[in-house]
Amino acid sequence: MRRGSGVVESSVIVERVDDVDKEKKKKRRSNRRSKHNSAFNSVNEARGETSDSLKSDDKTKNFVSSMGYSSSKQGLEMTSNEQTTSNVGFSSMPTMHINERVGSACDDTAVVVGGSIYSKSCPESIAYPGSSKLCTDGFLPFHQFEGSFRKKLFAPYWPMEAVNEALEKGEAFKVLFRVNAHNRLEAYCKIDGVPTDVLVNGMYSQNRAVEGDIVVIKVDPLGLWTKMKGSNGSSNNSTVVEDCNLVQEVNGLADNSEKGKGKVDANCEHSDGRSGVLPDKGFYDATQVTRTATYNYVNGHHQYGSESLHVGLLPGQNQGMNSVDQLASMTIRYPLKRPTAKVVAIVEKSLRRNAIVGFLNVKPWFSYLELNRKDAKKNSVILDHEYVTLTPTDPRFPKMVVFVRDLPVSIKKRLEDGDITIETELLAAQIEDWSAESSFPCARVSHSFGRGSDLEPQINAILYENAIHCADFSPQVLSCLPSTPWEIPSKEIQTRRDLRDLCVFTIDPPTASDLDDALSVEKLSKDTFRVGVHIADVSYFVLPNTALDVEAQFRSTSVYLLQRKIQMLPSLLSEELGSLNPGVDRLSFSMFWELNSMGDVLDRWIGRAVIRSCCKLSYRHAQDFIQGIADVENFSTLEGYPELHGQFEWSDVIRSVKYLHEISKTLKEKRFNGGALQLESAKIVYLFDEDGVPYDSNLIERMDSNFLVEEFMLLANTTAAEIISRAFPDSALLRRHPEPNMRKLKEFEAFCRKHGLALDTSSSGQFHQSLEKLREKLKGDSVLFDILISYASKPMQLASYFCSGNLKDNLNDWGHYGLAVPLYTHFTSPLRRYPDIVVHRTLAAVIEAEELCMKHRRVLKCTDGKVSKHCFTGIYFDKEAAESPQGQEALSNAALKHGIPSPDLLGDVAAYCNERKLASRHAEDACEKLYMWVLLKRREILLSDARVLGLGPRFMSVYIQKLAIERRIYYDEVEGLTVEWLESTSTLVLSLAGHKRLFKRGGPGNYMALGNAAWVVNPYDLSVETGIDDCDATRMANGEVALSDSEPNSKPWIDPGAFPLTVRMLSTIPVALYAIGGGDGPLEIGVRLYMSSYLK
Repeated sequence: MRRGSGVVESSVIVERVDDVDKEKKKKRRSNRRSKHNSAFNSVNEARGETSDSLKSDDKTKNFVSSMGYSSSKQGLEMTSNEQTTSNVGFSSMPTMHINERVGSACDDTAVVVGGSIYSKSCPESIAYPGSSKLCTDGFLPFHQFEGSFRKKLFAPYWPMEAVNEALEKGEAFKVLFRVNAHNRLEAYCKIDGVPTDVLVNGMYSQNRAVEGDIVVIKVDPLGLWTKMKGSNGSSNNSTVVEDCNLVQEVNGLADNSEKGKGKVDANCEHSDGRSGVLPDKGFYDATQVTRTATYNYVNGHHQYGSESLHVGLLPGQNQGMNSVDQLASMTIRYPLKRPTAKVVAIVEKSLRRNAIVGFLNVKPWFSYLELNRKDAKKNSVILDHEYVTLTPTDPRFPKMVVFVRDLPVSIKKRLEDGDITIETELLAAQIEDWSAESSFPCARVSHSFGRGSDLEPQINAILYENAIHCADFSPQVLSCLPSTPWEIPSKEIQTRRDLRDLCVFTIDPPTASDLDDALSVEKLSKDTFRVGVHIADVSYFVLPNTALDVEAQFRSTSVYLLQRKIQMLPSLLSEELGSLNPGVDRLSFSMFWELNSMGDVLDRWIGRAVIRSCCKLSYRHAQDFIQGIADVENFSTLEGYPELHGQFEWSDVIRSVKYLHEISKTLKEKRFNGGALQLESAKIVYLFDEDGVPYDSNLIERMDSNFLVEEFMLLANTTAAEIISRAFPDSALLRRHPEPNMRKLKEFEAFCRKHGLALDTSSSGQFHQSLEKLREKLKGDSVLFDILISYASKPMQLASYFCSGNLKDNLNDWGHYGLAVPLYTHFTSPLRRYPDIVVHRTLAAVIEAEELCMKHRRVLKCTDGKVSKHCFTGIYFDKEAAESPQGQEALSNAALKHGIPSPDLLGDVAAYCNERKLASRHAEDACEKLYMWVLLKRREILLSDARVLGLGPRFMSVYIQKLAIERRIYYDEVEGLTVEWLESTSTLVLSLAGHKRLFKRGGPGNYMALGNAAWVVNPYDLSVETGIDDCDATRMANGEVALSDSEPNSKPWIDPGAFPLTVRMLSTIPVALYAIGGGDGPLEIGVRLYMSSYLK
């Protein structure tokens, strides 16, 4: 009854909201002319005499303006009783929050939670002494910033007792706070059990939370929920939606970024980070006002959420929002609405607060000193209150205030000397405080990385921002390793299986130095093979609780930055003692499977061994063997192949590779028939000169040899997961991959259906089969298929490590969606992943416990009558033996000996490894973007074809295949450009205007220069490929693009478009790409239309 009542009450609110909308629309026509003046009057009321003070001095005006969010695209959304006509008004004024109801951001009323009352104190706003001005937001003059009389702008956080009570009663939710990188004022929170992410819209609702914080949110009533992006019927071609899950794992492929490997031992994290869109710089808030104009950007459409009316709560409304189940049912009942919420407390601050990277803005400070240099006494008084601003390179973080008194001595000295070049340096900073009285957090700068336009400072900043530890290993850590030269002790060989006479080899990228996996194959009969996977036995060297183990756990993973590798383990271990180098004896953890022609496992063996690899093959070498390019008959005539060690001939190696290839095809087919999904796309590879600077890039696809290695790594990881989860059901480190975001998946399915492409997403297997059919259908349009694969990966969620004991009551959550297996873990890369070392230790404990049990029962009869020599590691698991007193004692003693963590501790290890893995992926993606930026900076401008993915009256989203990235081109409010949007056919027509418009309609501010949207060349110049003239250079400068007058290094066969340009969904258009920022701002990849016109 309670839930049903809540739903009815919510529906009543929607009806009332609609009634209010109808009355509002009747008045809208008559009030349209008065909106602009009304908005300005609201500003004057809020600011008092501030605007008069700004007029007194141009320099002061420029200073204050530079401190706010003022640009041609970045303005203030005014929230008043009437919707405003422009979101870019007041670009010359400091950012303020206008028409805010008195007390709306700081309510003097008490917090009422479940009948209990908790006080919320909020002092009244008091004007500054000697001034009638009230600074409600924005940056203050230097001498006023630390005033203690300013009005509180944010609601105070709930006390902890109120938070705990609200969480217990289901009136609030503890969630992770994630900020939209394309619009910082949009944040999303995932509530477990609710199918739709909750939107926290606007700086007041976000209440000083930043990316990565653990916060407590209170969900708004239904009447305040916003429209779901893409829910507007006019946006029928929408494909671009917000993407909160930046990293996904779909198929178990190993990271392509790791040591260049294309091998896929089930570690492939699909990410759309490379498809990032230029940030939408609209500035707006979601304060509790009578009516808030909510901007939802859907392919260039402004959507004003009429549902965002602030209406009184009806009786029982809050009761309907008290539980996850009720909230989930509301989102299902109203699928076109997105829940909204407000942050009421921060329970755990993000570590990212301590790793901010950004640029200082010191010009306004110099201007301020110039104005006050004559008044020495005044300067001495306000010295402690002087500040400069810092703009983070990560768009998810706000601008910050840095007090001059807290700057490092070297930077402060440069400021005193008037060194303006400090603005070009990347700085490290930490957020120290964000009071309720300030719109911006206070930060402290710790050091400088160097010039932002240089490669090395950028890489160091990336490492700092992601907390990647790259210092040298300490003497205590190195002392844990054996001295060199080192040989395997004879006693250790006696306790292991000796495989040194087996033909074992590695397949890796040619530059790989940490070889952690090797393969072998033996033909037992006509249709039976024994395949071996041999993994470096790192756990032999990395003993639990040693300095080496602590350091490995702290680093958690190796990080590969194209031209630089940051190792988890010292190179002595990862590249020598532990690496499976050819021609030397090495310790391994080996698995053997006896497989028939159908890919069925007939028997298996897992244990520690000693191997000697006969050669180090590259993927290209193995591919040549598979394709028959290098065969036994002609092998002696080929050069560039590795040295062969031991008694084996090349015929042995070539034959083994071919056997493995055929078996891998069978395993792959069986895996996909079982429901596995693989989202395979081309990977961008950079070509570097002798100085390590990229000069070109290519897209490459994986070869059969990559898939060969992948299949056996997947088999090994799955086998390890099965063994450790059965023997240690409460303390196994596993890896899970949840089902995708179903709403986004359905949106993708609808997009394909609209364009005549059949897609079935009912299961991972059907999804894969549908994509394979589309691959065949789109053979002649590889670009479109790459786009589909890119978008298919976006709904995928993040794969993560977990402790089996923490989810023992939710066995259905253990599975891996992409691989379609119930159990999975990471076992095959212990040289570069700490979880693999934990799994190795667990396997060692299982094997030791099995040996102890076998002393009591040498041979166990299985249920089918077959005889097995292995009770824990074989195909058949003897549960009776594991649960017997002898088995429990053996498992417990082995776990203690090998340092298997308790479930609680293992859960913490899993969570930390998840965080480090995500940070390493972010660092690798940022490094790839950096090299892409350097490449474009070097080439100055790159011409390419692009496909239109999203289209609207404001901007289009395009996909550039050469760089495998997605970008936006904005064309609204551009000088000399006429935009015609045909809604009925979703068609855009761009034309050059016959006259120039210098100012926007409806408010102050200039139009963007044409060069920001299009690079226009004269047709006469195309035959001689002329460079960029002074006019174009000026326009590019307006877009923060540094281009010279030299000839653009571009492909000559890319023809420019012509005006009028007609664009539809999936059209192919010519574009020009270029590098933005670096000297005094974040790095970005810009894109413009590439057009020709005689009117240039």
